[in-house]
Amino acid sequence: MEIREAVPEDWQQIWPFLRDIVRAGETYTWPTDVTEDVARGMWMAAAPPNRTIVAVAGDTVMGTAKMGPNHLGPGSHIGTASFMVSPDHGGKGVGRALGQHVLDQARADGFRAMQFNAVVSTNEVAVRLWRSLGFEIVATLPAGYRHATKGYVGLHIMFRSLVP
Repeated sequence: MEIREAVPEDWQQIWPFLRDIVRAGETYTWPTDVTEDVARGMWMAAAPPNRTIVAVAGDTVMGTAKMGPNHLGPGSHIGTASFMVSPDHGGKGVGRALGQHVLDQARADGFRAMQFNAVVSTNEVAVRLWRSLGFEIVATLPAGYRHATKGYVGLHIMFRSLVP
């Protein structure tokens, strides 16, 4: 598996699984009917410090992440990131590889910490992964997410320092 910066040509492989993940209404706070043009604008980074990366095997995009500052100005030293792994490649370490790459890149980009603003509490795989990579749940918004099948569930804010 190789992890690299995304190029515009990667979008044609990202869009199908991104669309399906968002439409499922189980893990993302995006509108479930997001259009391709809107999704591309939201996912594909324009320029650093924002980045979009992909995990690939040969010519196949297995997963993707976007990262950048969580806030502007005096809060721009805290990074954030979002991740999507194609269901065809789940359970193969793609999410972990993307997560570790994002942490390393965030450090290299000068971020002092990472904050994930919206980790759905019922997304146990993601919560377990982020905890294993050193993130803590610093708050949970009760009923902060309207899950497609489970109703209102918690929405975690997770944090990890990047400085010793």
